[in-house]
Amino acid sequence: MRPARRATPWPTPSPGSAPTAISLNERCAGTVAMRPAHVSPQFHDIDNRPSHAHLMRNETEPGSYEHMKAVMLAAGVGRRLFGDGNDDPPKALLQFDGRTLLARHIEVLMQLGVEELIVVVGHKKEMIEAELARVAPEGFARTLFNPRFKESPILSLARAGEILRSGERILFMDADVYYHDDLLKALIGSRHQTCILLDQDFVPGAEPVKTCVRDGVIVDFGKKVFEPHDTVGEWPGFLTMAPDIAYRVADRADELSQGDMPGFVYEDAFCDVMKASQPGTFGFEDVTGIPWIEIDFPEDRERAATEIRAKIAAYKPMAERVGDAAE
Repeated sequence: MRPARRATPWPTPSPGSAPTAISLNERCAGTVAMRPAHVSPQFHDIDNRPSHAHLMRNETEPGSYEHMKAVMLAAGVGRRLFGDGNDDPPKALLQFDGRTLLARHIEVLMQLGVEELIVVVGHKKEMIEAELARVAPEGFARTLFNPRFKESPILSLARAGEILRSGERILFMDADVYYHDDLLKALIGSRHQTCILLDQDFVPGAEPVKTCVRDGVIVDFGKKVFEPHDTVGEWPGFLTMAPDIAYRVADRADELSQGDMPGFVYEDAFCDVMKASQPGTFGFEDVTGIPWIEIDFPEDRERAATEIRAKIAAYKPMAERVGDAAE
């Protein structure tokens, strides 16, 4: 279970004010309850989907798919999926249709013009490195080792601080997501420099990470949310950050990593920076209807191999649907 969180909420700027600066000396107070038992995720249907019209952009158009670096977290042991044993492979190496999740990620990232992939590794890092050597073009991917990979996930985000502070736009990715390519196309093709995805077709509960929106603006983000909102969706584990936001997230991740056993997850850093920023700094894209699943539990793995695999195969990308309508 996730340890009890103690954190001081960051001040939310009033409309028209400048973003609040992040202080590296800010410490923790207040509480968030322990994470309750797992609620199985919703498996995302392909009906009643939003338009995803931005997916129609010409990928060769200047500014359509801006070059960026991708940071992928793949350090964890996968206790909820495999148990406490250390002999199982990293979840990024789970295979569907003969390809690992990592190989699928790399194929999509290269198609979308991402210039480099940095994978934060820990558990069985040599297996990740071997797969990267097998499937990634030379110079495209590299790893950063988190020696404290058995502790809090916030440490893996903090380990990527040098990349987050590189001055480039960043694509953040969980490694354990199985999805149709349109999910990343919607994110990378968004007009928002800093963008979080949301899928409104989900089962509410303690387990999903939620993106909450009020009047078209993100107001809360995380497993435990408090702000009033009129729209809520599950976060599929991917987001983009403008260079200045990525830098601030790195600072906040460093803060939350202090102590022998930090009790935070990386969503806390994203949420704190979002709430300390000018409203609307973090945009969102609604990806309801695009098939995906995050693989955390044994039932997720089984459904990924059956229901989600079938939905990905049956899904008709936006560009094809629009083409059919025009004929």
